[in-house]
Amino acid sequence: MIGAEKKPFTLTGWHMLAIMLSFFGVIISVNFFMAYKAVSSWSGLVVPNTYVASQQFNAKVAAERALAATGVIGNLKIDGTSVRYEVSDPDGAVAADTLVLSFRRPVGDSQDFTLTLEPQAQGIFTAQHDIRPGHWIIEAVATRGGNPILHQTRRIAVHGERS
Repeated sequence: MIGAEKKPFTLTGWHMLAIMLSFFGVIISVNFFMAYKAVSSWSGLVVPNTYVASQQFNAKVAAERALAATGVIGNLKIDGTSVRYEVSDPDGAVAADTLVLSFRRPVGDSQDFTLTLEPQAQGIFTAQHDIRPGHWIIEAVATRGGNPILHQTRRIAVHGERS
């Protein structure tokens, strides 16, 4: 076998079948993985009934404009596990009975929670809660006498190594 020559490679039908199955197998696997991640990470549900929400839109916008015209604003401070929210207007602190913060992730709802803050002084509310790092959409609703006096929504980023 000293003088035996090596045969040159010949692409056969079996080789081509293996190449095609490998190529399309990778494509299909990636598509299934991406579809799974899309379905499992976001519910896709923004409102339960879009028709009803569209009918209520103008009334909600008018109510939000009326609240904004009062000049009442809020200031959120998060320091570690301490959450502080101050409600004020141009003249100073505003008395409010309740303040509720709804924390929502921009994508997904598995970590969403609602936090009712305790009043500490006029217009100052605090609570203790561990806020996980990342992006949050925070909706603040303050009421006095059962009527809303503040409704604000903000998007924030919480930095840190808490888990």
